[in-house]
Amino acid sequence: MPTRLTRYILWEITKVFLVAIVSLTVLILLIVVARELLRQGLGPAALLQLLPLFLPLSLQFALPTTALFAVSAVYGRISADGEIATVKAAGISPLTIMKPAFIFGLILSPIAVGLNDLAVGWGKPGVKHVLLHSLEEIVYRRLQAQRSYSSDKGFSIHVQDVKDRRLLWPTVTLHSSGSELPITVTASEGSLHLNAERETLMLRLVDSRIEGGGAFRSHFPGEIVPEIPLNKAFAKGDPSSSRPADLPLYLIGPEAIRSEKAMSIDRQRLAAQTGFALANGRWNDIVGPPGADLRGAIGGGADRLNRLHVEPWRRWSFGFSCFFFVLVGAPLAIMARTADYWTSFGMVFLPILIFYFPIFIVGQDYAKNGELPPYSVWMANSVVAIVAVFMIKRVWRY
Repeated sequence: MPTRLTRYILWEITKVFLVAIVSLTVLILLIVVARELLRQGLGPAALLQLLPLFLPLSLQFALPTTALFAVSAVYGRISADGEIATVKAAGISPLTIMKPAFIFGLILSPIAVGLNDLAVGWGKPGVKHVLLHSLEEIVYRRLQAQRSYSSDKGFSIHVQDVKDRRLLWPTVTLHSSGSELPITVTASEGSLHLNAERETLMLRLVDSRIEGGGAFRSHFPGEIVPEIPLNKAFAKGDPSSSRPADLPLYLIGPEAIRSEKAMSIDRQRLAAQTGFALANGRWNDIVGPPGADLRGAIGGGADRLNRLHVEPWRRWSFGFSCFFFVLVGAPLAIMARTADYWTSFGMVFLPILIFYFPIFIVGQDYAKNGELPPYSVWMANSVVAIVAVFMIKRVWRY
């Protein structure tokens, strides 16, 4: 009897979960793809390429919520129908009734962790790759529609008109990374070409005038072909230049070792620099640029190292939120005793929304700042587990 009951409840949870996850994922994909269509001006071919890449990005956020919805819907319904009371009257333990939900959460949690890593290691780089190869069309579409294209990665283009892929009177502004003045290139005619191998956008400009750097001006009556590097906008995935949140798990460990070695070298250089400055009475080398630059590099390295140490804990913690959501969702839904799916889900999800995510964010921020150990990101799951124990005890006496 308990085995048949476990299979029955597990199958009910799985059915609701599959319907909900497909519906929610399709909705998220439509929203995300529509946003990219409006924001980037992508064509149909690029959108079709983006759909599978956005799938793990969507699922990593949809899984915990959908698991909670499925469990609360099933247990709320069977509790409202009196099935829980009937089973308990037959002498079956409440833990046996809730065991299918716990099994479901335990199976789903490692899958959520894997999807999170897949989204980082395959989804995000794939999206950048598609956007890179679509950039030429994106720029042309934007220029035809709005007569201007601005990138937050270093350049902007304005034209009077676009005819047969010819840019009429284009003005290209290249923004420098420091306090230097931008460089402006104005031409009577131009065109664009993407060099995907070199990751550059090539501009063919005719009768150009260049202004920049204060009083600098120059005129080129013929044709020039400047290249705009796109490596800022579309990084190749170098671990040392990527955020810890953008690294797959298998790269985080080696990158942490590399960062620690770099910090050790900087500390040695700072010690040598300070000793040499003290011996020669060059105090400005301690408080000035040489010492200050090294201290800044050490501080930045320490901050990055903290984030690298926290990131694996954060991903496993968020992935296993599926299990902890289910752990507290099953007893709460039983106590709610409502057959309405959304009412049952709302009664369970609202407390989690109010308490879980703020605790998770606080633990994550303090851990990244080095004020708490990396495993502090599990605080939210721990609080949910404690609440779940009390809820399960109440169901036991229910």
